Amino acid sequence: MSAPADVRALLVDLDGVLYVEDEPIAGAVDAVAACRGAGLGLRFVTNTTQRSRAHTLEKLERIGVPVASGELITPAVLAVEHCRARGHERVALLMADDVKADFAGLSEADEHVDAVVVGDLGELFDYATLNRAFRLIMDGAELIALQRNRYWLRADGLSLDVGPFVAALEYAANVAAVVVGKPAPAFFALALSQLGVEPEHAAMVGDDVETDIGGAVRAGLRAVLVRTGKFREETLAAADPSPTDVVASMADVPALLRLEPDTR
Repeated sequence: MSAPADVRALLVDLDGVLYVEDEPIAGAVDAVAACRGAGLGLRFVTNTTQRSRAHTLEKLERIGVPVASGELITPAVLAVEHCRARGHERVALLMADDVKADFAGLSEADEHVDAVVVGDLGELFDYATLNRAFRLIMDGAELIALQRNRYWLRADGLSLDVGPFVAALEYAANVAAVVVGKPAPAFFALALSQLGVEPEHAAMVGDDVETDIGGAVRAGLRAVLVRTGKFREETLAAADPSPTDVVASMADVPALLRLEPDTR
């Protein structure tokens, strides 16, 4: 046998599940190999907006997890699709320059824009940057958030993610952002459509109880929370919905799913 009949595909988060910054999490690389060996369909799904798809693929290769381009899903793909569907052409991009490469099909501008797309600027988020975005939104631009995670884990500790800055813009401009990354239903739907499986035959592995676990459960997937990355006991206790399973790390996922090599 390969994977249990009820799990045919696996969605795997990156930061906090496979690695923390440049360090792979113990056992994660071998676990991914075991999942591939069991014949599971895989998609690597991330809310990370610090680096482009190309650089994310390079990083995965570097830590020992080779991933085909089509196996990686980032919020940028859905953001571009949303802009095209809404007829947005001129956009303000609040994100690292590296990530802007994933928006090559749109025209970046600083005024008279159709949308403001917010990603991760890290320590470059400041009053002037947020105020420029606020003015564009007040002038009619749509607010699009690549994600709105509250925080993430860096090598030096927990750090603010994009969510708090998106929330500031929402509050100031009295608008609701269109969120395209996890936990948006469209994000999970895209992954499942690519894999060709129904939600009940897929599982999500993540370290965030809101975006990974909550999003997956609401989309009908099995949700596996790992005790690595940003995991905290208090967030697990307050999780609603709760994860389907909780494991120590990605290294425990093959055993959880009772995986055996696919010998077909």
